[in-house]
Amino acid sequence: AAFGGEIKEEDIPRWRSVFDLDRLIWAFDGELPVATAAAHTFQLTVPGGELPAAGVTFVGVLPSHRRRGILRQLMRHQLDDVRGRGEPLAILWASEAPIYGRFGYGLAARAMFMDAERSSVSFRAPSRPTGSVRLVPLEEAGGVLPDIYDRVRRETPGMFGRTEAWWSALRLADPEHERRGGGPLFCSVIDLDGSPEAYALYRLEGSWEGGIPRGKLQIREALGTTPEATREIWRFLFGVDLVERVKGWALPVDHPLQLMLADTRRLHLTVGDGLWLRLVDLPAALRARSYAEHASLVLGVDDAFCEWNTGTWRLDVAAAGAEVTRANGEPDLRLTIEDLASTYLGAFTFADLARAGRVEETTEGAIARADELFRTSRAPWCPEVF
Repeated sequence: AAFGGEIKEEDIPRWRSVFDLDRLIWAFDGELPVATAAAHTFQLTVPGGELPAAGVTFVGVLPSHRRRGILRQLMRHQLDDVRGRGEPLAILWASEAPIYGRFGYGLAARAMFMDAERSSVSFRAPSRPTGSVRLVPLEEAGGVLPDIYDRVRRETPGMFGRTEAWWSALRLADPEHERRGGGPLFCSVIDLDGSPEAYALYRLEGSWEGGIPRGKLQIREALGTTPEATREIWRFLFGVDLVERVKGWALPVDHPLQLMLADTRRLHLTVGDGLWLRLVDLPAALRARSYAEHASLVLGVDDAFCEWNTGTWRLDVAAAGAEVTRANGEPDLRLTIEDLASTYLGAFTFADLARAGRVEETTEGAIARADELFRTSRAPWCPEVF
């Protein structure tokens, strides 16, 4: 009701198979349930490794009970629980962007959206097709796709591990009432030298006008383990017949397709917010990720909602790893917990924060030093709303 949707009876077993029931939170007005929040238990890729993270979802308050502080109470209970479970991070996709900044979430990965003119797409020369493509039935895809996904995930901050149940119940699920007027979900795999290296999940929406095909190809997910594999899966998608537009949702902002095509304008790309991240345990989160340089940095952090993070923290990075300790005196930089979260996976730099007036430099050169420390080789990406 909070989102204006409806859960079908046949959906309940699917959702039950992927939800941690002990992480469901309910708010009641007497005996009436009026609000809920939930969280998945994830392993999130961060620069240099993985960390446990709470995947916040199913947050909603009935329209009749909004503006009463119920959401704040849900967030308070949930973040205390996340901390108690020893999860340094919480992540979510925001239904409305202004909601979660007040609870310490920062925009940590952007997403790109595509509405491409299929007939106008061509690859830059020289570019000849390689490998082979095959259609894989959805009931067999669970034996092929996870390995490809995991190879990409291990290198991409912002992606999370998927269980077998997650693949079956969500990513490869294709209930008819979720097709939104489109056809069935298809799975295509690119083989290079006999090895599966890329895949795409997509559906077609057929349409004809005056005898001319005006179909749409809606991509659920497409990724490859190498530049060659990525190029070939997209070559296949742009080659599907009877299609006028190819639409992609939640693509990475540094997608190599932008440099593979002769005319990127034909992709009609727009950029929006994607994954939001909350540093629940600041020292544990900073200690766990990798850094590009050996250096020290002192951060003055304000966290109004999780006050245990508030204070001055010294980050020392050496060959043995990172150490994070409480510090006295003036920090090099002052910022809020949500702005620090925006730099954590590499979506934004400290220089970006400075241009937006979101960080105060109290030691000359500290912003440049912070950017050298936190530098990553690729943009973070989360390909899936959860």
